[in-house]
Amino acid sequence: GSLTATKAAAACAAPLPPHAPLAVLSKVELRVSCKHLLDRDTLNKSDPCVLLLMQSQGQWMEVDRSEVIKSNLNPVFAKIFMVDYYFEEVQKLRFEVYDSHGHAGVGTHDDDFLGGMECTVGQIVAQKRVTKPLFLKYGKFAGKSTITVISEEISGNNGYVELAFRAKKLDDKDLFSKSDPFLEIYRIDDDRSEQLVYRTEVVKNNLSPIWEPFKVSLNSLCSCEEKRKLRCVVWDYDSRGKHDFIGEFFTTFEEMQKAMGENKVQWDCMNPKYKIKKRNYKNSGVVVLLDLKIHRVYSFLDYIMGGCQIHFTVAIDFTASNGDPRNSCSLHYINPYQPNEYLKALVAVGEICQDYDSDKKFSALGFGARIPPKYEVSHDFAINFNPDNDECEGIQGVVESYQSCLPKIQLYGPTNVAPIISKVARVAADEERTKEASQYFILLILTDGVVTDMADTREAIVRASYLPMSIIIVGVGNADFTDMQILDGDDGILRSPKGEPVLRDIVQFVPFREFKNASPTALAKCVLAEVPKQVVEYYSYKAFPPRCPRPETPDSNLSSPQ
Repeated sequence: GSLTATKAAAACAAPLPPHAPLAVLSKVELRVSCKHLLDRDTLNKSDPCVLLLMQSQGQWMEVDRSEVIKSNLNPVFAKIFMVDYYFEEVQKLRFEVYDSHGHAGVGTHDDDFLGGMECTVGQIVAQKRVTKPLFLKYGKFAGKSTITVISEEISGNNGYVELAFRAKKLDDKDLFSKSDPFLEIYRIDDDRSEQLVYRTEVVKNNLSPIWEPFKVSLNSLCSCEEKRKLRCVVWDYDSRGKHDFIGEFFTTFEEMQKAMGENKVQWDCMNPKYKIKKRNYKNSGVVVLLDLKIHRVYSFLDYIMGGCQIHFTVAIDFTASNGDPRNSCSLHYINPYQPNEYLKALVAVGEICQDYDSDKKFSALGFGARIPPKYEVSHDFAINFNPDNDECEGIQGVVESYQSCLPKIQLYGPTNVAPIISKVARVAADEERTKEASQYFILLILTDGVVTDMADTREAIVRASYLPMSIIIVGVGNADFTDMQILDGDDGILRSPKGEPVLRDIVQFVPFREFKNASPTALAKCVLAEVPKQVVEYYSYKAFPPRCPRPETPDSNLSSPQ
């Protein structure tokens, strides 16, 4: 069966089980404009640029910066700032406006500082549009300067569109050379206000320019409504900021879509003043949409709702470095009164994972021990000793198999992790051949740290990065986990011994000791933080859409409340 619908909704709102309502994460697009900026330049107007800073651990860090707009005290920036919005955190933002001097980038000198403003992501999202005064140092107002930030949440069904425009025979606005045209696209909102969607680069001295193709989200272009009106304007660029109007036309995304395939769509670029004045005025040039491509973007929830099953395999490290299970210092100590380190980690992490596993069956494997009957070393044995079916019922089943297998095996070595990764990869490779988003595999490795077959493990991870699988490594005990940090590609790209990079980052390392006293929620967030993203990345790379949700049948547990 699949996840219950309410569960799926809760699961997607956050990569977390329903009992831990944590990160309701969405992406937010921010657009910035300013009015009445101070004029810092003696000869011409300021050339403003906006920096966006975010507070992290008490420090302001620059996240991104806008383009520089020449000679303009009322700039509307084309730059879209993307911010992750976490429902449960206060995320402080700071916008700083500077007068840029081109050569040295944005100076942070006081004399170039045009003002700053602080607010939180939550405030902007709640109000949709925030206008605040800009302040100089020491809380002084920057004259009448204001900054406006507009936010849009990106909905899950959002895709993006790639557009390629050119123009022909535009009016010439320049005396000694040809016009320097650029194109702007505005979305017209319900309240008739216009929202800048995109501004192309300037093509110098050319009345039939071909602009670079560009991508915009459907959300930003037309609020995902095909019939919403768009206004497109062609200007002749002027370095002093006094751009000359060449002409405009109105269209919709619906109309633009006729440019898919081999077709082109074209519009007359009109100057309303000339239309009134000149008797046989036809147009001020034409604008042609040469090509349009739509890219659909799916979310983790789309795949889960489409019936994608997540299958978990737990692999437990039974090497001698863990210590003799009969000894109370051992990480595998058999203690009748309280769970040992492995059990604590297994239960904490497993309970989070089990909400995603539809049939609640976990494959449970062990490595690095001598096993009966012949006591040969195995690096991938079923801990229930059933070679035909290594699955256990839920986390409780894994716990029971673990406890009953400990006395029967001899902890040994070396710590070879590659065989288990390859074993799960073989199953994932069979799944991949179905060409459907039907099953995704997560391998949960519990280990005390030092890996013997590091080269083979790196090779196995690079191979696995092309398959529908992710690896979560939980470090148990107090060993040196440097090897694990290398495998988790967050600090740099993991490569195979031959130097081949992973296709995508699929390893998440979690040192369990750091979460021993933390809430289960904190652990959950860390363990599963990357999984939804990894699932989406894999299926996007394969271009597999979500499967169709199954039709409701009476016995389907999608309709039954649990």
